[in-house]
Amino acid sequence: MTSVPGTIDILARLRQETRPHHDALEANEFNQALKRGAASEAGTARFLGKLYGFVVPFEQALRSRSHLFGPEWELERRFRSHLLRQDLPTADTLPLASNLPPLHTWPQLLGALYVLEGSTLGGQVIARQLATAGVSARAYFGGHAEQTGPLWKSFVQQLAAAATPATADEIVESASLTFQRLHQWIEQA
Repeated sequence: MTSVPGTIDILARLRQETRPHHDALEANEFNQALKRGAASEAGTARFLGKLYGFVVPFEQALRSRSHLFGPEWELERRFRSHLLRQDLPTADTLPLASNLPPLHTWPQLLGALYVLEGSTLGGQVIARQLATAGVSARAYFGGHAEQTGPLWKSFVQQLAAAATPATADEIVESASLTFQRLHQWIEQA
């Protein structure tokens, strides 16, 4: 994607400036077990349970602000909490995170959505690793299946069109904070 004078490359900024928070999040116990080839049903269920506790209130917050998104964002189609419920039949009994990042402004919504939407790409890799390990609970990681790439591409295009020099800092700050809050939630006992 080439920049037009007076615009910003928000995706490059997001990748670069959130990298430390992304890396910290990926250093969790579940991902370490994946790297060692030691994925298990129990470890996967624990991790999915933590994701459920974050994703459900996050999607609820987005739904309450869905009027800010046009139909081109395909917001409902991007939601994946139903996949977590598929992986975890008793998910509705799990605790929910109360310390979400602020989701009050358009830039905050865009930054936070970047994190959750971006996780669909990594989820595809995780789904393959879990399949190799024989772990059955992987619907959430499979995400949008063959539509994952096209949905990501459309999100990135819309994000680039929506971001402005005036909103870029807040978008990046929101994405960073979303990574941090998700990491904190996952690491809580």
